[in-house]
Amino acid sequence: MADKLIIVESPAKANTIKKFLGGNTKVLASMGHIRDLPKSKMGIDIEHDFEPQYINIRGKGDLIKTLKKEAASAKKVYLATDPDREGEAIAWHLAHILELDETKDVRVTFNEITKGAVQEAIKKPRKIDMNLTDAQQARRVLDRIVGYKISPVLWKKVKRGLSAGRVQSVAVKLIVDREEEIEKFIPEEYWNIYAKLLDEKSKKVFEAKFYGKNNKKQELHTKAEVDEILKNIENAKYVVSEVKKGERKRTPAPPFTTSTMQQEASRKLGFTLKKTMSVAQGLYEGVKIPEKGTVGLITYMRTDSTRISEVARAAAKTHILKTYGKEYYDNRYYKTGKDAQDAHEAIRPTYVEITPDEIKDSLTNDQYKLYKLIYNRFIASQMSGAIFDTINATIDANGYTFKANGQNLKFKGFMVLYVEGKDEKEEEENISLPDLIEKQEVIKKKIEPKQSFTEPPARYTEASLVKALEEKGIGRPSTYSPTITTILERRYIEKIQKQLAPTELGRVVNKLLIENFSDVINVEFTAKMENEFDQIAEGNKNWKDTIRTFYAPFEKTVEKVEKELEHVELVEEVSDVPCEKCGRMMVIKYGKYGKFLACPGYPECKNAKPFIETIDVPCPKCGAKVQIRKTKKKRNYYICENNPTSCDYISWNKPKPGEKWNPEEKVEIEDTKKVEKKKTTKKKTSTKGKKK
Repeated sequence: MADKLIIVESPAKANTIKKFLGGNTKVLASMGHIRDLPKSKMGIDIEHDFEPQYINIRGKGDLIKTLKKEAASAKKVYLATDPDREGEAIAWHLAHILELDETKDVRVTFNEITKGAVQEAIKKPRKIDMNLTDAQQARRVLDRIVGYKISPVLWKKVKRGLSAGRVQSVAVKLIVDREEEIEKFIPEEYWNIYAKLLDEKSKKVFEAKFYGKNNKKQELHTKAEVDEILKNIENAKYVVSEVKKGERKRTPAPPFTTSTMQQEASRKLGFTLKKTMSVAQGLYEGVKIPEKGTVGLITYMRTDSTRISEVARAAAKTHILKTYGKEYYDNRYYKTGKDAQDAHEAIRPTYVEITPDEIKDSLTNDQYKLYKLIYNRFIASQMSGAIFDTINATIDANGYTFKANGQNLKFKGFMVLYVEGKDEKEEEENISLPDLIEKQEVIKKKIEPKQSFTEPPARYTEASLVKALEEKGIGRPSTYSPTITTILERRYIEKIQKQLAPTELGRVVNKLLIENFSDVINVEFTAKMENEFDQIAEGNKNWKDTIRTFYAPFEKTVEKVEKELEHVELVEEVSDVPCEKCGRMMVIKYGKYGKFLACPGYPECKNAKPFIETIDVPCPKCGAKVQIRKTKKKRNYYICENNPTSCDYISWNKPKPGEKWNPEEKVEIEDTKKVEKKKTTKKKTSTKGKKK
């Protein structure tokens, strides 16, 4: 009989913390949730004050029996699920299933899976926090009501199988709104004039940009304006009228929150949000390292705080002083956003002494990349700022003003280790200017007028959408990834070269929702509800009061829409491929495994075949069409339509016009083909098994 039974969510987490505890302590995993709302019905008793009707999750019967048996025989049971609202709710459900008294000290939490943190948590158990649990219940119940009330409307009025979600629908709206903004955008012409100038002393040529007239800014919109200026400065002398020298500091970014980690992993590593969170979960729960055993490498990865512990701060200081020197250290504190829950620290390495390169061989490639990103970001956050020498010169040419700006990196500081990525173009570290002095004449070498046009806003990427959701107060750290994954899986949006664009289905559903459920499907309401959940978590609001206030007007809206809304016709996308059986042009449909072509004459003609996307660049080897295909892990690669019969072109990289193919690129893809062959064989074997 075990003295203590500790229940966590995952086997990986269980294996990591086992070694920190005595031999008479058992650690078991609940495998996530064990109780939830039923899938077959709403599961909310509206008539009895919105009481949730929880059931044991199908397939977990044997696990529940085991947990009950072990809990009954243990002297003490601790529920050590994740330290967030969802983890608190899982602990509450476990307490119910195992018949534990939730008012007793049965709950333990730790922000990092280290020996000190785990042992300290076991010494200080607490009651289950019902405020946190109720906040999670409120979110779950509200989302279930919205989904189960609005989705049937979509089924009746648009197409069977559609569904709507409170947060997901707002995310789709943002993407549709951005696409409409792009489509309505009218480019405006503007011009710049660049002067290539020579400093005779240093023999350096530098560039100055037109600023205006008599040091007053002037925007150029037409060629006529430019021609007038060019005419007036054709024979002008270029004289330096002012030189300003200074120093600029650049400070490091704070340690990662969930949102900033997802954004940076997307920019720098090309990870999807789902992949980032999956890899981070593995790093948090533990990785087996030689001579150390299973080690939790990072702190809890769902957080909106940039706060770090004093112990971590001291460890970072020791590492920086030893590795880089005292001039590289700066004891930094970061202000957490006013809307942050600040329940946990920022995401950081649990052991600063375990460097990424030291354990590279123990990690998968993805784990190594993400751990290195988290590690370097944290260490850099405690380092000195970078210092730039700046020089700004104003140059006069017959009354017209040109400006030249330069900077030189004098001290790298944190930039020796890490520089935050940007969605926009990165600034250059060094832009060299000669050592100019006032009243000095510089020699004109070349004048270059350049015509440009304003560009529409860029489509959202996963990273920029997360940033927008966070800024607007929509969702919380744990919701960003599932939100975007869900709307991609429902085919409301699609990825086009890593950018998110609405599908026709997404546009239709979005239009229906915002025209008929504008009180619910909007940014302000969604952000307001997040604040309400926060108030419930803090004990300042009753969760059922929140649901009651929402439900009455919402129910009336649903009833009205069901009566008044007419059927919406969903236009199918017509391909350029004729049906070989009946001659109709086939349409593009979406199935479980993506796009496919189907005859619009169904059910008279049941012809269907795979949809093969091609690009507008011919095969670099034979000139035929190049097809886009996907690996098992859904990574795109490019292959000639004549491969393997008469051409062997195949590449990870999209070919460019006029580009010559490097046959060495073929090697990796052939490995992929082996993977796909195994996949096909496995599928066939599985089918035979079913027939037997």
